[in-house]
Amino acid sequence: MANNNIGPKRLVVGAGYGMRDWLAQRVTAILMAIYTVIILFLFLTGTRFNYTSWVSVFGMQWFKLLTFTVIVALLYHAWVGVRDIWMDYVTHSVVLRLILQVATIVWLIACAGYAAQILWRV
Repeated sequence: MANNNIGPKRLVVGAGYGMRDWLAQRVTAILMAIYTVIILFLFLTGTRFNYTSWVSVFGMQWFKLLTFTVIVALLYHAWVGVRDIWMDYVTHSVVLRLILQVATIVWLIACAGYAAQILWRV
């Protein structure tokens, strides 16, 4: 009996997110690492790093946009990871998995809104 499940005619199952999600996780992680280095550099090179100097750093529009971009990257990074957890470990109930995914999306969007509100108050 021949195994017909090998080669170009094999049956491919799953959501097909693999490479795109792998790449998204790496790109967002690199972006967050670069931002962390920038924040550490600003903190370690500052002579008097107090509340006033912190506000002046986040008072610049380009830094607010950079920070919000990193926050969105963090939230997307979290979405990919949590979605994979729901898909891998909550497979017995499609309804429960859908509820958890929708709750995760709502929570992450609320976090993005709250982060924007905090950033643009400074």
